Amino acid sequence: MVTLITGGIKSGKTSYAIKLALTHEKRIYLATAEPFDEEMKKKIERHRAERENRFYTIEEPVEIVRVLKNIKNYDVVVLDCITTWVNNLMYYKKDLDSYFEELTNLLPKVSYNLIIITNEVGLGIVPVNYETRKYVNFLGVINQKVAAAANSCLLMVSGIPVKIKEEK
Repeated sequence: MVTLITGGIKSGKTSYAIKLALTHEKRIYLATAEPFDEEMKKKIERHRAERENRFYTIEEPVEIVRVLKNIKNYDVVVLDCITTWVNNLMYYKKDLDSYFEELTNLLPKVSYNLIIITNEVGLGIVPVNYETRKYVNFLGVINQKVAAAANSCLLMVSGIPVKIKEEK
């Protein structure tokens, strides 16, 4: 089962993903963030504190597909998050299309519950500079592909999950 949780910044995505994951016994938290600045360092620490020691944590900023392919004997994986992963791919000048294709091809094959967190960035104004537009466009495309492959999609609005897709 693949669940996509999307929403705006501070909408409750991570907290809700953790709540869902805690209904399973053997849990992995796959974190994509890198502490590039002081704000991100603090955010990573807040997320670590929220998880406590209830998850086996893997920190991988780029090669998430490799990590996901190698997971065995776990009930659930929380992937936090696609938004930061896309940023990392652009920062490290990776071929976005090939990474996206690898991820979307893998999703139907995972043998565990996978909860994927991403940001909904398509509701605002068109960014003024090229790099930001490129980022928003790539994130929008990968969000669409992941949503299409997911069994369930939730939109977090002010901490409230709104079901936007549910397959039995």
